[in-house]
Order: sequence, then C-alpha cells, then structure tokens
Amino acid sequence: MSTDTIIETFDLSRHYNHQTAVDKLSFKVKEGEIFGFLGPNGAGKTTTLLMLLGLSQPSGGSARVCGLDPVREARKVKRLVGYLPENVGFYGDLDAFESLEYVANLNGIPKEKTLQKIEEIIELVGLREAARKKVGAYSRGMKQRLGVAEVLIKEPKVLFLDEPTLGLDPDGALRLIELIRTLNEDREITVLISSHNLTQVQKISHRVGIMIAGKMVAEGSIESLGEEKFGLGEREYSLEEIYMKYFQEV
Repeated sequence: MSTDTIIETFDLSRHYNHQTAVDKLSFKVKEGEIFGFLGPNGAGKTTTLLMLLGLSQPSGGSARVCGLDPVREARKVKRLVGYLPENVGFYGDLDAFESLEYVANLNGIPKEKTLQKIEEIIELVGLREAARKKVGAYSRGMKQRLGVAEVLIKEPKVLFLDEPTLGLDPDGALRLIELIRTLNEDREITVLISSHNLTQVQKISHRVGIMIAGKMVAEGSIESLGEEKFGLGEREYSLEEIYMKYFQEV
C-alpha cells in the first residue's frame, strides 16, 4: 500500500437550511487502501460521498480526490473514480453484456476494446453464466455485482461504494466483499466503503472512520481504535464493540 494520500478533506461542511449534514470534516485515505466509512443513518456519509464526487457543492471547506478539486474539476474526478450508490438503477430489458456495452459507449471507450473488456469484467464479477440473462430477472446480489462491473469499465483509480451489501443475503454479501478485496489486491484500486455491515467491513478494511452527527469522531486501524477505547488487553475487540463504544460516548 502506498503512503500517498488519494482522498483528503479539510473542514468539509454541508448545510441544508438550518441543518448541518457534514460538520468540518477532515480525514485522509491512502492510495491502495480500503477505508471503511461508518456511521448511523443521517450521519452525513452519503452527503460526504456526493461532495467528493463533485455531485454536491460544499458549504465550506474543501476536498481533494486524486489530487483534484471535485468542485472545480468535477469532470476530471469522474473520469478517475467509480461510484456505486445504495440503489443501483438498470434497464431491465437489457442483459449484462448490453448494459456494459451501453456504459462503455457513454464513457467513450473504443468499440474495438469494448468486447474484450466486457468479457474480462463479466468473468471478474462472477456473472459469466448470467451474462445473457435480462437484468430485470437478476437477484439484488447479481445487480450489485453488475453495478461493480459498470464502474470498472472505465478502469477507476478509486471506488466509492455506498452500502453495497444492503439487502443482500449472507452468501451474496460475502461474494461482494470478496470481490471488493480482489479489486483492491489485484488491481490496486483504492476503496472507500460506506456500510452498516460492520462484520463485513472488518474483514477487508485497512482503516476505518466513524462518523456521527456530521462529525468524524474516530479514524484509524481497528486495532488502534480498540486500544484507544479499551486499552491493551488479552483479546482483540470487534469493530462492532468499538463502534458502539464511540456511539455511546457521543
């Protein structure tokens, strides 16, 4: 893993009328890292992701993604990152190949490269047997893997994943988590994953950040946060135990 910073925020804030969704948020994600972005509903995680993507303007502060300012250089940022929202939309009457061809065309990928790239990605996400099946008949887990395939088309340096395992059965969640690990290890893609599934996040994250009421209350490795809250002990504490300790103290 590189020591270079690829995502960074400086007092990033977002206000809606008289409500503060994100409050002077400052954190860093290193290149090649899987960073678990944790917090309850309404903590400001999705709002933060949208600002990092240049899809929402901050009320104050700033951010850098791949060395770029998402406000002034939003198009450049979008070329370098992939985003999987909580609810992925698809054209149900297309199959996986057709869906990926459509996305490749939108991203200006030459036709002579499209077929080979789609074949490779279909295999990578485990949809080979269902590649010619209409997406409308896909399970949620299959749709999530197709969503990952779509963002991989443009070979991103960074993946933003917003609750990717939400609504999946245990097998579907595990397969998706293993796919994320593979993308990080084999393709060196930096991943920022927002999730409520603390057990799955613990399996793959190098570091985590805990966000509550718009503020980052903790950031670091799971081991270092456990020591901070519980001290050195005879056992390792789970991410869920650490998370609840911070949550209860706010």
